[in-house]
Amino acid sequence: MGLLEAADWKARWIGLDGGENPDHFANARWVWSSDDPKPEAGNGPRPRHFRRAISLPADREVLGARLTIAARGVFSVRVNGREVRRGSKTVFVPASEVDLEPFLQPGTNVIGIVTTPSDNKAEPPGLLCAFSAEFDAGDPLVVRSDAAWKVSATVPEGWDRPGFDDSAWAAAQDRGSNDPSVANRIIGDDYRRLPARMLRREFSLDRPVARATAYLCGLGLSELWINGRKIGDRVLSPGLTDYHRRCLYVTCDVTENLRPGANALGVILGNGRYFAPRKSAPTTTLSYGYPKLLLQLEIEYVDGTADTVVSDGSWKLTTNGPILANSEYDGEIYDARREIPGWDRPGFNEAGWTTARLVEAPKGVLSSEMAEPIRVMERIRPVAVTNPQPGVWVFDMGQNMAGWCRLRVKGPRETRIFLRHAETLRSNGSLNIDNLRSAKATDAYTLRGGGSEEYEPRFTYHGFRYVEVTGYPGRPALSALEGRVVHDAVPRSGTFACSEDLVNRIYRNMVWGIRDNYRSLPTDCPQRDERQGWFGDRAQVSRGEMYVFDTAALHTKWVRDMEDSQREDGSLPDLAPAYWSFYTGSITFPTAAFAIPGHLHDLYGDRRILQNHYDCMRKWADLTAGRLSGDLLPADTYGDWCVPPESLDLIWSADPARVTDRVLVANAYYYSDLCMLARYAARLGRDDDARRYSGIANRVKAAFNAKFLNREAGLYANGTQTSAVLPLAFGLVPEDCRARVFASLVDNIVRKTDLHVGTGMIGGQWLLRVLSDNGRPDLAWKLAAQTTYPSWGYMVASGATTIWELWNGDHGDPLMNSGNHVMQIGDLCTWLHEYVAGIAPDESSPGFRHVLMRPRAVGELAWARASHVSLYGPIASEWKTAAGRFEWHISLPPNTTATVFVPAQDLREVTESGRPADRADGVRFVRMEGDRAVFEVGSGRYAFASPSAASRTTPTRTKRLR
Repeated sequence: MGLLEAADWKARWIGLDGGENPDHFANARWVWSSDDPKPEAGNGPRPRHFRRAISLPADREVLGARLTIAARGVFSVRVNGREVRRGSKTVFVPASEVDLEPFLQPGTNVIGIVTTPSDNKAEPPGLLCAFSAEFDAGDPLVVRSDAAWKVSATVPEGWDRPGFDDSAWAAAQDRGSNDPSVANRIIGDDYRRLPARMLRREFSLDRPVARATAYLCGLGLSELWINGRKIGDRVLSPGLTDYHRRCLYVTCDVTENLRPGANALGVILGNGRYFAPRKSAPTTTLSYGYPKLLLQLEIEYVDGTADTVVSDGSWKLTTNGPILANSEYDGEIYDARREIPGWDRPGFNEAGWTTARLVEAPKGVLSSEMAEPIRVMERIRPVAVTNPQPGVWVFDMGQNMAGWCRLRVKGPRETRIFLRHAETLRSNGSLNIDNLRSAKATDAYTLRGGGSEEYEPRFTYHGFRYVEVTGYPGRPALSALEGRVVHDAVPRSGTFACSEDLVNRIYRNMVWGIRDNYRSLPTDCPQRDERQGWFGDRAQVSRGEMYVFDTAALHTKWVRDMEDSQREDGSLPDLAPAYWSFYTGSITFPTAAFAIPGHLHDLYGDRRILQNHYDCMRKWADLTAGRLSGDLLPADTYGDWCVPPESLDLIWSADPARVTDRVLVANAYYYSDLCMLARYAARLGRDDDARRYSGIANRVKAAFNAKFLNREAGLYANGTQTSAVLPLAFGLVPEDCRARVFASLVDNIVRKTDLHVGTGMIGGQWLLRVLSDNGRPDLAWKLAAQTTYPSWGYMVASGATTIWELWNGDHGDPLMNSGNHVMQIGDLCTWLHEYVAGIAPDESSPGFRHVLMRPRAVGELAWARASHVSLYGPIASEWKTAAGRFEWHISLPPNTTATVFVPAQDLREVTESGRPADRADGVRFVRMEGDRAVFEVGSGRYAFASPSAASRTTPTRTKRLR
């Protein structure tokens, strides 16, 4: 039956606390030059050149070397005459780390730093840095910025190489400490390192085993090994949670892995998010402690007796295995020479291993992992390899992806190979790592020697298309790397294709972006130092995802994460798990806690999600109602996030005419939340709640229109696209103003943005559906198939293989510029499936028990087809137009019905399988509705035809979107 109660657990938490890397950066000094020449006319501030010679001992192996650096301005790091990093001080990355190990040599090395001060006169120029090298034995070598560094404003050739005579250079001037008392202290070494823990325990079996079940909670990440074999194929396990509230355990049938006599259990623990990869960069990050293990093996014998093997103080532990460091942001350092053969087999000599410590249990309750595990889901071969610099090889995987690489190599013992990952390249063919922020995204492998070797990391993952390989012995073949695509093992639930290749490519990019951002929760990006479960990105995008992947379990788990993150007063964060404690009072982002349960109900018929999650929604709605003043809320925290800016070099628009009033956004969304909650309350039989929340919604609606609506002009606020889209989508527009408001939206799209998207993330999640529901699916199509900035097609034309975070992702500031994001998908995926292909659930008979099928023949499309695997089976829709004739094949699974809307001006023109449709078997005519003949059908296959396609501009009554 499993471990259903806390008392069923007999195991103890074990592990080893401590062992992280020290912060050498903390004691560094700010330095600059004593002379301060004025900026050259027209050229801005003059740069300074700093150098320091460092000697590395030849008799000790370097395990890692890094430079942590902050500069008030732009900096360039050079090692032995080669530039290895450019950077600047930014809001999110106050200090940067540069991995120098690949560029160092035994003996003398020179670190050169060029820094150009900022133009901000209020901020004095300065450089702050610390170099540290760790060895296989002995203390690390630490060199900090101080007066021992040399500095010059002008430099000759070779200044950054060993052997250069810097005796004429001035000593750097000490300008103060970086201790906590300094108001502008720079946060330093946030690159948290911890070796993997390896634990083991032997036991003996003297009777035949009928069944054996292992229950494992290994935090942050874990692998279970028994008698030399890894159990299962899950990776990055268990799933992410707020470990103060919930800790997931996995259950494994290990009956076939046990044998008579001696047996051995082994567990490897990685850091994951339990031992957070950062403390305070880019912001304060919640960390929970050191990796730890709880394991219980239940053994049932054939004779009816039973035994239990548990984690306790009898286990052995070592941190001296091959995984020297692991971080989800930074990568994994693996030394194959330190592998421990037989550690997971009986009879192993445990000399040198310590006794595992009994450690404090996490605060969260133990909960069985119910969602699909993360697995390696696909293997990708590189399409090209280049050699931009001597000793540097860049592999192109041909696809932006999330996961890691498997390395194949043969070479001398002690050879060190580095795999660094990035999404794009610079013009010279080298990696562009600017948008990784502080993430190192580098795996390091040291060869054991003696034959062919293979390596792939265990406890990290990267977002990348390109892989830079350094240290490889000889010239690597294309087969030296293989991409391993890693995400939750969610089944594919649907497909879409049409006659427009551009749209098919956009759809493919969406599918890749969606799958790459499944990491036991829907994340925002897989490459930089973030990877958080932001609510706002997915509130409506999640509906479209459900047509592509079966995410019922994944999204149900994430809704539970939202509940776990809710505070006692009812407040919700902007992301969950709330590793970043952003409880900002936003309205738009917590809306995901209302919308996603509704999507799960509509697409999967899951009434339980509404029941179980109802109190969470109610508490937040009541808390927010207390903030109303004059029946309106204050401004939303984020507003219509990331409106396409007027310049390709901006992240946020500086043009007030493009930006929607954040008070309008907050109240439109709160009205929608209240309407959703009232609907859920009615469905659950909570009639008093339904009336109460409907009453609050009506007051908000009245105040909203009184403040923002210009009836004569048909405009809300300053007339942005989003200021019209949200009221139209949520049913806020008075009936007598609807046509004018929609006309103003169309006018904005046609005249002001020249048939381009003008909404940010929030408005974009409703835009295409609002246009279609108000009779302009043709306009929605023009936006969907656009090819110039800003558009999805512009991304494709620029070489994107996923969806960007920014519409100008090829130009925007790398500060916030992921190349693999979902928020700009908006409602495009939903629109293609529900509107173009015409497959949508009926919320009054959810889970596709009754299907609403109404395709739109838009633009120049000659055909479109889609499928969706519902709870009842596959649903299919395929239509084509030719010579003015519309032909439509549909398929419905058993125990379902559908309302089908066939394009037609006259019922007599409609046929099904060659017969008049109103007399066909299984088809019942209902009514004519505009340019559609409406029929009810049961399960089966149907072939409808009519002599003309649907009008592309005929208005239909706007339905309120939910």
